[in-house]
Amino acid sequence: MRRLGSRSWRDVSGGRIDPSQAYLLRLPSGRSIALFFYDGPISRAVAFERLLISGEAFAQRLVGAFSETRSWPQLVHIATDGETYGHHHRHGDMALAYALHYIEHHQLAQLTNYGEYLEKHPPTHQVEIFENTSWSCAHGVERWRSDCGCNSGGHPGWNQAWRGPLRQAFDWLRDTLAPAFEEAARPFLHDPWAARNDYIDVVLERSPERLAAFFERHARRPLSETETTTVLKLLELQRHAMLMYTSCGWFFDELSGLETMQVIQYAGRAVQLAQELFGDTLEAQFLERLAAAKSNLPEHRDGRHLYEKWVKPAMVDWEKIGAHYAVRSLFEPYPEHARVYCYTADVEDYRSLEAGKAKLVVGRARLASTITLETARLSFGVLYFGDHNLNGGVRPFVDDATYDNTVHELTEAFSRADFPELIRLLDRHFGESTYSLRSLFRDEQRQITHRILEATLAETEAIYRQIYENRAPLMRFLTDLHIPLPRAFQAAAEFVLNSDLRRVFETEPLDPERLDALLEAARLVGIAFDAATLSFAITQSLNRLATQLHAQPTALALLQQLETAASMVHRLPFEVDLWQVQNVCYDLVQRHYGEMRARAEQHDAEAEQWLTHFRSLCTLLALRLEA
Repeated sequence: MRRLGSRSWRDVSGGRIDPSQAYLLRLPSGRSIALFFYDGPISRAVAFERLLISGEAFAQRLVGAFSETRSWPQLVHIATDGETYGHHHRHGDMALAYALHYIEHHQLAQLTNYGEYLEKHPPTHQVEIFENTSWSCAHGVERWRSDCGCNSGGHPGWNQAWRGPLRQAFDWLRDTLAPAFEEAARPFLHDPWAARNDYIDVVLERSPERLAAFFERHARRPLSETETTTVLKLLELQRHAMLMYTSCGWFFDELSGLETMQVIQYAGRAVQLAQELFGDTLEAQFLERLAAAKSNLPEHRDGRHLYEKWVKPAMVDWEKIGAHYAVRSLFEPYPEHARVYCYTADVEDYRSLEAGKAKLVVGRARLASTITLETARLSFGVLYFGDHNLNGGVRPFVDDATYDNTVHELTEAFSRADFPELIRLLDRHFGESTYSLRSLFRDEQRQITHRILEATLAETEAIYRQIYENRAPLMRFLTDLHIPLPRAFQAAAEFVLNSDLRRVFETEPLDPERLDALLEAARLVGIAFDAATLSFAITQSLNRLATQLHAQPTALALLQQLETAASMVHRLPFEVDLWQVQNVCYDLVQRHYGEMRARAEQHDAEAEQWLTHFRSLCTLLALRLEA
């Protein structure tokens, strides 16, 4: 580091640079950039030393970084992850909010940002930095390409030797795709790489207007629909070639981990698009390179095995989209124009027949990608037998005559309830393109499966409830004698009491006495509640009430319900997340509290009641109202 205009450099490596001012870095290109160096000790205290336990302590630590020995306007700032505030440190967001409030309220410092500080106080010193360094790896940037020893520390016996081969496989894929992309895009785009960089504008807003403006800037000429799709596929290929280098994919311990599998999926999408665009496949060569990345878990073997086990089945093509559309339509009919994730579906014909639990749907639809604008027409037929049993087929639409013949044969067989013949017809008309409930995307798969299970679960609950109600006195007697409950009794009691407790918060009006009775019943039979499931369900119920109150802030009945719910939460033997409810109430303080207080001062009876209940609610939520 040196003062601008000085020839004398001073070594400030090893964390010895003063972070309270901006510095100038001259780049090899001849341009320059202003740099800010974060306060390392405070940053570490936030991340690892539980500084966020107290908002006031956090504020004092920040303010304590100022020094009277400095003669320039000082900046105190840290480097921190957003997920620190709530994810890594529960209620860290509240500590941060209070710290900022404390600093501002006590006029300890002026809150600013880099832009404002830089405008008022340009750099007076120049720096040179060490290249290829990072704050989370002592070995530079090796954590993202080698077995450097840095990891999350959860599995001491594991290694990260997989990073090198995985990086090499991705580098090979990137370098192989780059010239193919440039050659294929050049007939359509003035500068393929400039278009690749500008494509972020389209990614952030895929509106027709934004897309038209993008092609106006970059296309050599007006493009046809097919050419537009080709260019968008090329740009998506490049987008996924960049996404596969996402930092978290390399950061953790294991090749089969969620983050690393996600970046391999990005690479898989790039491979899939390359096959669609260029005809030949890079997949075999890519898989050879992935095989060199070895998992720490014997059952997962290597990158090739993981790709074939998880990435390949997750790839989506038109038939899979059509299968999802067809299967889901059995349970929740689509409108004529529907959105299916990043696709749209326009139904052209749809026929549904039922016979008892059995149901047959036959139809055809036009599907379109909202990303590449590619379209496809598909025909489908699905036979549902009830429960989870269904059989269906999808194929590209051929022509009206073929489609009409398929519809006729399937519906005629269904009308005779000839299900074996129906299955043979589905196989004949759709070949190997047959699908089941597994063909649904995961979110809908769970929703539909839950719907299918509802009737079965109702029967199960009735059985459990009969056991519990008939044997509750015996259970209490056994518990009082400190004799362990038979597993069948314990399971029945847990199921019934957990179900009833969840319903207490879902049923209006809320019944605190019923809650107390359930808590006492659980104590008497000695069972523990399913804290995680109940906490989530109760949080959802409270959030729903809070949302209703936010929409009708002066509705006294809603306010009283939420107050009652909050008071009931305090009686529970487990924690419930009140974050969203607190946010809603804070917003009401900002928007409506003053108005209601003014009305109450004018002896408005309704406003007086509102204030009484709202203040009580704020107390229950640990929100302090300003005097």
